[in-house]
Amino acid sequence: MKVLIVDDSLPMLKMIRRTIAAFADEICECGDGGEAVLLYSRELPDWVLMDIELGAINGIAATRQIISNFPQAKVVMVTNYNDRQMREAAAEAGACGYVLKENLLELRGRLEAIQKQEG
Repeated sequence: MKVLIVDDSLPMLKMIRRTIAAFADEICECGDGGEAVLLYSRELPDWVLMDIELGAINGIAATRQIISNFPQAKVVMVTNYNDRQMREAAAEAGACGYVLKENLLELRGRLEAIQKQEG
């Protein structure tokens, strides 16, 4: 499984990487929404783990662009925002999941389940 992690916080990026390392054959990383769109088109990862609060292009806009260009893309928002409006915005942009950073074990559980289904 190839995973793209998008987060502008280096400590969080490393934490997410450690959380999913056992389930990913390859991990790509970047810290900006615009870079995520470009990296997705070049790497075509199986999953994108996208923060919402990023630089010039936030995670919602980047997700919208990725899904627009690659409708089969699977994007999970990994964020600190725990409110209905953000969840709805993420879903409208095309995200297929929403995980809070405070509960990265949920993310690990989802990826583990996916790996078992595919394996």
